[in-house]
Amino acid sequence: MSEKRDYYEVLEVSREASSDEIRRAYRQCALKHHPDRNPGDKEAEERFKEATEAFSVLSDDEKRQGYDRFGFAGVSGAGFDFSSAGIGDILSHFQDMFSDFFGDFSGSGHPRGPERGQDVRVDASISLKDTMTGCKHEIVVQGAAACDDCGGSGAKAGTQPETCPQCRGSGQVTTQRGFIMFSTTCPHCRGTGQFVKDPCGSCRGSGYVEKRRKVLVTFPAGIDSGQRLRVPGQGMPGPTGTRPGDLYVDVSVEHDDQFEREGYDLIAHEPVSFPEAALGGELHLTLPDDTEVSATVKAGTQPGTIITLSGKGIPRLDRRSRGGLHIVVDVQVPKKLSRRAKKLLHELEAELGAPHSARSAAG
Repeated sequence: MSEKRDYYEVLEVSREASSDEIRRAYRQCALKHHPDRNPGDKEAEERFKEATEAFSVLSDDEKRQGYDRFGFAGVSGAGFDFSSAGIGDILSHFQDMFSDFFGDFSGSGHPRGPERGQDVRVDASISLKDTMTGCKHEIVVQGAAACDDCGGSGAKAGTQPETCPQCRGSGQVTTQRGFIMFSTTCPHCRGTGQFVKDPCGSCRGSGYVEKRRKVLVTFPAGIDSGQRLRVPGQGMPGPTGTRPGDLYVDVSVEHDDQFEREGYDLIAHEPVSFPEAALGGELHLTLPDDTEVSATVKAGTQPGTIITLSGKGIPRLDRRSRGGLHIVVDVQVPKKLSRRAKKLLHELEAELGAPHSARSAAG
């Protein structure tokens, strides 16, 4: 079969077929051509691979839309590579999909081992300063942790878990129904492949206990609200002999009274007196990371003028550059004036020549 066939043709369904119809068609085809039912038959093996590839595309709404619009080009690179995969790789890679049809069967000697521990998600708030400098914070995680008394083995001190006598350490028990081999989780060891004869008194053989623990998490400079960090191996412990899950930290940046963050840029509103705006001057700011910066206010600066200092904002996550600092000039108009101040302003008004409408209003 050197030339690919249309996926709908492979499953013998119409292009308007429903998801249930596609599912039933694939199940029938997979049972017919499954390698366990056709040992040594290369053509049946190729038909099985062909049907599985077709189902992996047509059972996914997004992939199916791409295939309907653009053919094979619409799903190129969008998933598992069937062209060079062996039958064992396919059976292993699509274990969950096959389990939906045939139960927990593994096929071709690829048993499904015990899964890892569960992932954990926590929220963490950091300051704007932390986003500029990067930081490390201890995050408190409440949940299961390895038992100190048994070291996570679940076995009483001085003893070790033994190989499960029922599955002989595989974690799976296999039964044959006709031509199909079915594999299910071993009920004796619950998929761990090990059996604890003398359980630990502290954790009752589970290998873990409920407690609070602290995890040191590194927050890189440039991280922003809504982003997530992954800390491998710091989630819940898995069954004995399996690796723990991961810890996911959802980041939020705390409000800052002086600076706003917009992407990698910082925005600050700075008050400037009328004389400073008219005559010019210097602004001095302390950034969240304690860096001192200065900005020149040019003579005649108008309210709302934005002064930009490049490279003074938030570092980018790739560390190659930084955003900018944008200073919005807020010209301050005094609400109370002394008699002398009023006299001086009138003199200034006369010197500058106030607009006609302003003079009329003043008069």
